[in-house]
Amino acid sequence: MEPLAERIRPKKLEHYLGQTQIIGKGSALRSAIENNLLPSLIFWGPPGVGKTSLALIIANELKRPFYSLSAINSGVKDIREVIEKADSKNLFNQIKPVLFIDEIHRFSKSQQDSLLGAVEKGVVTLIGATTENPSFEVIPALLSRCQVYVLKTLEKKDLLELLNTAIKTDVVLSKKNIDLLETDALLRISGGDARKLLNALEITVNSVLGHAVQITNELVQHSIQQNLAVYDKSGEQHYDIISAFIKSMRGSDPNAALYYLARMLKGGEDPLFIARRMLVLASEDIGNANPNALLMATACFQSVNVIGMPEGRILLAQCASYLACSPKSNASYMGIETATETVEKTGDLSVPLHLRNAPTELMKELNYGKDYQYAHSFESNFVELEFLPEELSGTKFYEPGNNSREIEQRNYLKRLWKDKYEY
Repeated sequence: MEPLAERIRPKKLEHYLGQTQIIGKGSALRSAIENNLLPSLIFWGPPGVGKTSLALIIANELKRPFYSLSAINSGVKDIREVIEKADSKNLFNQIKPVLFIDEIHRFSKSQQDSLLGAVEKGVVTLIGATTENPSFEVIPALLSRCQVYVLKTLEKKDLLELLNTAIKTDVVLSKKNIDLLETDALLRISGGDARKLLNALEITVNSVLGHAVQITNELVQHSIQQNLAVYDKSGEQHYDIISAFIKSMRGSDPNAALYYLARMLKGGEDPLFIARRMLVLASEDIGNANPNALLMATACFQSVNVIGMPEGRILLAQCASYLACSPKSNASYMGIETATETVEKTGDLSVPLHLRNAPTELMKELNYGKDYQYAHSFESNFVELEFLPEELSGTKFYEPGNNSREIEQRNYLKRLWKDKYEY
């Protein structure tokens, strides 16, 4: 028998829970569905928030043929076969079919390229689902032909409604006398993931013999501990363990970092996902305290991409332990955050005249670039000029950290700028 999550998957928009920000009355997507003017779409959001269900509902509402592929086990050949099937039946001249691709971020460039022609010609309407930022994971040519919608983690009221709906309407659960006494454990285990919530409910109910089931937090915890896998790379633990991995490196504990790395690799996590996260950490949490960290993380990402697994685990371990043992600084991260806040508050302030480019005679006549002084023409390759807009003169965004490299930077800047920036 199908899992509970499949048995009660909604078939109509009226039964779909959450995501009112994109399919509520009057929304752009709702109007597109109601007017049968559906563009190609990409649904971006965490696992279990209804990306697949929404794609199925859209195809059902519009009475369109529905083709589904998973990027995990489909290749270019599979894509072409589906497209040729749709094309050969001449469906695009009658009812344009929907091609749903789950985890589209896992498709390579060549696989994504193979979709372009069919999307451009209207052979199919593409709906892609991804848990990763499509700006980084989907090729620009394909992304420009799709509208991106962000799906949010389900709220508590939606999850509770889902539990009650499952208990009342499911062909199996509705035959039992289920009393939902406590829900905290179920909600905590779900982490906002509807699929995981329903899996936990089904496991709990099946752990009790007979038709009478009283669901308590204690029963849920006991049942789940006995049945759930150690690591679910598409569920709550995916986020918990990558969070623990990052925080262990940030906290300079290479032992914990290697432990969580092993957990992820053992669970089948994408090694490039891990390498990307270390790239971010190398800049956000180490930065100028050790610039070699970013070089190490970049080399790790590139090398893992070339070598693959299982050897790639050694490269990941070397990089993780190096980052954990590196001095830490978030000065660059805090600097850009402060600068961004300032830009949002002050708007487009005028660039000082001496810093402006002067490619035309008119601009030269207006004194663009007139008083600019070339730093390399002066002693120590430095000349004191005003580089910020007048209104922000003396504003300090970069505060070097308390480590040997950034202390050198602080002393260098203080020697150059004296009291201007109060280093």
